[in-house]
Amino acid sequence: MLICGIKVSHDGGIAVIDGNRLVFSVETEKIGNFPRYSPLGDLRRVPDILRSEGMEPEDIDRFVVDGWKSSIENPWSVSTAKDGEPTALPVAPYVDGSLSADPLHRYTFTAHDFSERTPGYASYHHVTNHLLGAYCSSPFAPEGHDALALVWDGGTTARLYEIKPRQKTIRPVAGLLPFRGRLFALFSANLGPFRKDGSRADPEVDWRYRSVPGKAMAYAALGEVERDAFPAVRAFLDGMSEAEKESSLALGGELTAKREQLFPGMSDADLVATFQEYLGQALVSALVAVVQGEYKGRYPRLVMAGGCALNIKWNSAIRATGLFEEIWVPPFPNDSGAAIGTACCEMVHSTEHHSLHWDVYSGPRLYRDGTLPEGWRVRPCDERQLAELLHTDGSPVVVLSGRAELGPRALGNRSIIAPATDAGTKDLLNAMKEREAYRPVAPVCLAHRASEVFDPGCDDPFMLFDHRVRQRWASRIPAVIHLDGTARLQTISPASNSAIARVLTAYEELSGIPVLCNTSANYGGRGFFPDVASAAAWGRTRYIWSDGRLFTHPEQADKS
Repeated sequence: MLICGIKVSHDGGIAVIDGNRLVFSVETEKIGNFPRYSPLGDLRRVPDILRSEGMEPEDIDRFVVDGWKSSIENPWSVSTAKDGEPTALPVAPYVDGSLSADPLHRYTFTAHDFSERTPGYASYHHVTNHLLGAYCSSPFAPEGHDALALVWDGGTTARLYEIKPRQKTIRPVAGLLPFRGRLFALFSANLGPFRKDGSRADPEVDWRYRSVPGKAMAYAALGEVERDAFPAVRAFLDGMSEAEKESSLALGGELTAKREQLFPGMSDADLVATFQEYLGQALVSALVAVVQGEYKGRYPRLVMAGGCALNIKWNSAIRATGLFEEIWVPPFPNDSGAAIGTACCEMVHSTEHHSLHWDVYSGPRLYRDGTLPEGWRVRPCDERQLAELLHTDGSPVVVLSGRAELGPRALGNRSIIAPATDAGTKDLLNAMKEREAYRPVAPVCLAHRASEVFDPGCDDPFMLFDHRVRQRWASRIPAVIHLDGTARLQTISPASNSAIARVLTAYEELSGIPVLCNTSANYGGRGFFPDVASAAAWGRTRYIWSDGRLFTHPEQADKS
C-alpha cells in the first residue's frame, strides 16, 4: 500500500510510505531556496512533488492530510490554494480534545480529490501525527514495545500518552503543564535581540517568530539561571488568566508591566536563561509525579515529539531523571515531520505495521548543478581528498551530497563543514551566515570517540541532547564550544553510508581529531541549498563539494 501524507500549513510537505518503508519526505522549504517554515502553497504541489519522485497521483492508495486548528465539535479548515485560487480544506481537529478522546480517530473528507483512482482523503489529529511519527520511527517499534509519549507542540499543552502498538491503542495518561509550547518563544520574543523596534513578531505569519526558540536557547548562555527568581516566575505565570495561559499571547504586556517588580536587576539574558530552566524543571517535576504515581517510578521507554522536543536542555533534563531506560527523539519532532507522522497514522490504522523503516537522508534529491556564476571551476575530489583540504587549508566547505536530511538540522548532506581547531572559525561561520555572534556552531564527531571528547558523549545522531566538552579537549576544538561550555553534538558512525562519515574518518586519520564544525548550508531564513548553483550564487565561500566533485572559486575568499 502506498500512503501519501500531506502537511498543508507551515512546514508544509509530503511524504510517501510504501508498506512500512519511507520512500521520501519532501518539505516545501527544501525544494527551491524557499523560506523556512513554508506552507505547501498550493494543492497542485502534491502531484508535482510525486512526479519529481517518479510517481503519479494514481499510484497512491491513500491520501492523508494533517489535522489542524479546530475543535472536535466544529472542525475548522486549513487555508491553502488550488490551482492558484484560495481555498479552505476541511481536516481533522488539531488536538484530540479532552484527554478522554480517541487520539486515533480517523476522519474522512470528500472536499478534494488528489487523484481519480483514490477520491477524497483521510485526516488525523495533528497531535496524533506527532505521537505516531515519533513512535513508529523509534527503535522500540520493530519489537512492538509499549512506550510513553510526551507531546508538547507550539499550539498544545504538554501531554503524556501511552502507546500500545500490538493493541493499536493510544491512551491519554495526563496533562503535564497547562501552557502551550509557544510560551518560551513568546516570553523570549519580548527580550534582547528578539524584540525589534518595540514590536513583537506575529507568530502566525512571521518566520522570524518560529526561529526564536532555537535562538533563545543559544542566547540563554549569555545569562545566568537565577533560581532565587523561580518564585517570581511562578507568581508571574499564576497571575495570568486561564485564557492568557491558553494563548500565551499576553505575555509581552504582562512582562513589561511587572518586570521591575518581579525581576529586579536581571538582564534580558538572565531572564531567558531563568525562564527556560524554570519551564524545564516544571516539565520534569510533572513528568516525575505522573510516572511515580502511575508506574511506580519507572517506565522502560519514552518517545518525545512536538516542537519543544528540539530544546536540548529540556531533553537532557528528562534524560537525567533516570525515569526511563531509553528515550527516543526523532530528527523531525516538530512540524517538519508532520507529513511523515500523518502517513504513519494511516499505516497504523489500516495495516498491520507499527514500525517505520526509514533513513534520515530521505529528503529531496539535489537538483542538477544549474548555471554557476563566472569564475567557478570543478575537478574530481573524493572524500579523503576533501579531508586533506580541510586539514591543510582550514577553510569552510559547503557540502551538498545525496538526498537532504529529514527535519530542521543539517546532518552532513546539506552542511558547511570546517576544522574546529581555531576559535575564530565559529566567528567566521557566523559572519558568513549573517548569524548573531552568540550563536554556537555544532560539532560532528565519530561515535566511537564521542565519550572521549564530550560528557556524556553517548550516541546522539540528530543533535537532540546537551553535551559538555571535556576539559582536556577544550583547547583542541574551541570552535564548537558554546558560551556555557556545552555543545549540540552530532555523533556519526564510520560505518554510516554518508559522505560526512567518510570525510570525518579520513580527517581523523590525518589530524588525530575526530571532530569537525557543522552548520547548515542555506541562505538566511531559507531552506537548505537545493543545488550547487545556489551555493555558488550565495557567494560566501570558495569551496563547494558535491558527490565527488570540488567546485572552487580561486579569487573568492570566505566572506564575512
